[in-house]
Amino acid sequence: MTMPVGPSLGEILRSDAQNLADAFGATTDEDLLKDADDNVEDAVPNGFCVECKDQQAQAFCEQCQEDFCDVCAGMIHRTGRRKQHVLTKLAAAADTADAAPVTNGGAAGEGAAPTPAADVEMQTDESNAGGGDSDEERLEGASGPTSNDIQMSGAISVSFSAHSGRVETSGDGPSFSDWITERTKYIPLRLTLKERRYLRLLEAALSVSEYTDKVDVLMYGNKTKRMVAQIKELCAILSGLVLASDYKAGQTLFEDRQFEDNEEFFQKIFEIGRRHKIMNPDKMRNEYGKLMYLLQDSQLGDVKAMLNFSTLTPIKTVYSALESLGVTYILQDEMVAVATKEIVAHGKTRSQVQLEIKQKERALEYLCKAYATRDCPADVIRQCLHSIGDNHAYLRFNRDPCDRMLGYLATLFNSKRAESSELSLAILYGRDGARLSHSHTNQFHYVQQTLTLWREILHDMFMLWHHADTDLLSATTTYRLKDTGQGLNRVQACPRVSRAAHAILHRTQKAVGHWVGSAMIHLGDRNVPNALMFIDKYNQVSSILNPVVRVLEFLEAHEAAQRSDKVDGVVRFIESTYGGIAQAKRLILADFFRSAFDGSGADNFFDAGSCIDGRLTSAWNWCSSIEKKPYFNIFLLAGFVGFNGGPEGFN
Repeated sequence: MTMPVGPSLGEILRSDAQNLADAFGATTDEDLLKDADDNVEDAVPNGFCVECKDQQAQAFCEQCQEDFCDVCAGMIHRTGRRKQHVLTKLAAAADTADAAPVTNGGAAGEGAAPTPAADVEMQTDESNAGGGDSDEERLEGASGPTSNDIQMSGAISVSFSAHSGRVETSGDGPSFSDWITERTKYIPLRLTLKERRYLRLLEAALSVSEYTDKVDVLMYGNKTKRMVAQIKELCAILSGLVLASDYKAGQTLFEDRQFEDNEEFFQKIFEIGRRHKIMNPDKMRNEYGKLMYLLQDSQLGDVKAMLNFSTLTPIKTVYSALESLGVTYILQDEMVAVATKEIVAHGKTRSQVQLEIKQKERALEYLCKAYATRDCPADVIRQCLHSIGDNHAYLRFNRDPCDRMLGYLATLFNSKRAESSELSLAILYGRDGARLSHSHTNQFHYVQQTLTLWREILHDMFMLWHHADTDLLSATTTYRLKDTGQGLNRVQACPRVSRAAHAILHRTQKAVGHWVGSAMIHLGDRNVPNALMFIDKYNQVSSILNPVVRVLEFLEAHEAAQRSDKVDGVVRFIESTYGGIAQAKRLILADFFRSAFDGSGADNFFDAGSCIDGRLTSAWNWCSSIEKKPYFNIFLLAGFVGFNGGPEGFN
């Protein structure tokens, strides 16, 4: 028996691609053309960044001989050999400023006035040479950041305060009217009473639907037909519920009509669910995932062709509502700030709170009367202003806990040295489950930077959510059903969310100065399969931090009572067990800043560590072990029942 002989070396060298394909029988003409197309990069538009291809080029690397935008330049030239490359601002980006070369060790032309095009300096931050998760960053003897001025998009001047740990807008930045005008482009419009009725019907239909159970499974057969059948089944359930709740309206909508004849109705009811979830992240926890995956499948070409109608419409925002009526100039009125502000009673007398409430009500009525017309009724203006107020309430509940924790870190702990072994923030790889090794100073900055990044992400969460909605429901970017180690998940690229997240990260790195740990953001991989998972991860930050802040406020209330000679059983218990209320606060915070930021929580180094997502994984791991902590009794005394139970985890 003779073995088949393959082509000789001479034949391989002399043959072309087609002869090789015939000799080995491995490829076809279509395969070769497909491979060739995959290997050819898309042409970069003239004047745009060579990396992201969708932003204006603002810097030129003399070694790479390529143009980059500020964010891509900072990410690519942050570590390794490229850190030594020389970046030069392009003339178009620098505008009136001189095009001065900027090395990665510092910035040139400090006196030049920044412009919106040149929004950040080309200065990279120090971190690991390899760019991966680190065990020990060399920050010994480094002082904490004091005030590093940076420029955000649109020439918004901001600075980082080491005391509060916040990136704050300075007086040279835009006015409130300009800021709120830009922000309203992402603020969802509050639901009306009629829309809330439709929302209840949508929630009821989604709660009984088994869409993901029947679609996201590995099985043979025509998956497209199964998707179409499930989508039509949900639409049929919605039709029946509408008919049952309002017979006349349901009869008008569905009598002798097909699903495609009610395309506008289904688009409206699905948009209501998406809009409601953005403003209320703690609602529709099970239903929202089904809704987004159903809409995601409805954008597939074969499914859309079989449905004969589209299920998508843009999410209604405050800006889009005002723009449709041609009254966006309302946002330029200075009374908008008064009519939409969040009134917090903490530290104020009853008369002060009542005065602020009256001022807010008068400002609201003034705006409604001053700008109401026949085409723009007062109810629409009031709805938009209330929606802006909802945005402020969202920020107070989700973003402000990060500010509180940053304040505790700055006031109760010294960044240079630990006051005692119990209050030391130092962690060592392998001890108490830690996956990182940091000195007290390193860990202080590591925690500070992480909390600052979380704050900035939550501050721009509405913008990120809109990008996530676009990425998930993109008709061009499809997903792959893949086992990620945590079951089957839809793995999908997230270009818009990735771009926005890296911009926030780059802005935070510039603000805090010295960066500790990795700057890797997982998106579209086994750690964070799609944009929906990314949004869900960072919506949990407030669920983690709020209970801790509530316990600390509980201790502070008893501390104030102790100073007024009102000593109760709780104070005596804490004094005898933990050495006093002030000491108990520090012990809780010291353990939280150590154990919740130690790189733990995963079964391998790449899923946790010091990467951006691994920091949140560590915090989740700390939450799962709270019952084993020596201070857990204080949590119980404060009314804590869990990080996901009741309002903020309390009774």
